[in-house]
Amino acid sequence: MQVHRDIDNLPAFRNAVVTIGTFDGVHMGHRQVIDKMKTEATSINGETVIITFHPHPRKVISSTILGVRLINTLEEKIDLLQQIGIDHVVVVPFTDSFANQPADEYIKYFLIDKFHPHTIIIGYDHHFGRDRLGDYRLLEKEAGKYGYQLKEIPKHILENISISSTNIREAILHSDIATADTLLGYEFFFSGLVVHGNKLGRKLGYPTANLKITDEEKIVPGNGIYAVYAQPEGFSERLKAMMSIGFRPTVDGKKRVIEVNIFDFDEEIYDQTLKVFVKKYLREEIKFDGLVELVKQIDQDKIDSLKVL
Repeated sequence: MQVHRDIDNLPAFRNAVVTIGTFDGVHMGHRQVIDKMKTEATSINGETVIITFHPHPRKVISSTILGVRLINTLEEKIDLLQQIGIDHVVVVPFTDSFANQPADEYIKYFLIDKFHPHTIIIGYDHHFGRDRLGDYRLLEKEAGKYGYQLKEIPKHILENISISSTNIREAILHSDIATADTLLGYEFFFSGLVVHGNKLGRKLGYPTANLKITDEEKIVPGNGIYAVYAQPEGFSERLKAMMSIGFRPTVDGKKRVIEVNIFDFDEEIYDQTLKVFVKKYLREEIKFDGLVELVKQIDQDKIDSLKVL
């Protein structure tokens, strides 16, 4: 798969089958659209081209973006699209000027001049251009003029995509990992930078990697204890681990932290990226009477994690 970030230097796509969207989660609903793209491209000896945007369009055009969390970072999304066999992903910088170009210019100078699409696959509710005046009907009207085929994504698939995205976010936030994974079609994962903590875990016999999430829009699970797999940067294998997310009420309770204890692992991985695959929610945070009781529970958490893993 080729990734293009400079829209002024795109290659000549072969019989491009194009669709446009955020594809956050690249979940099972999105797979229906992608399968349709791939089938269409195969039938005409063409290439699949997904146009996506960064930052998220709502961050630019909406005043209510605060609090919105995305299932995937941009790089995670690109990796997932590569795994399912898309030929090209074009990352378009979403700016005020891009959002405010007239709809007819968007078609001519963006879609046609840059992509020369053979086929555009788009939803009936897709809007583009200044004041979001461009829509499926305008694309349909211009199809004969520019010589592309237009295919509509059915309403029920679009509704399924929207509902699934909402349900996935809710499931992750409420620690319902099983539901999230079912809707995603893969294990929910996230990455963080390993930073220095207060080293209390080491003193308790359970050294942890303290994670800093570098993308503030990335969603992470709700507070609690989880069985996880961890993959340090440069490692080809996933390692068994357990994770705590929360305020550590037994210790201080002041700051929300993400800590991962990797079993039978003693390498220094500070300032490296750690990828975490969340397998199962084990329990909620509990305030214990002291560190002795806390360690007893951590011992049990490890046993419970190993049963899952």
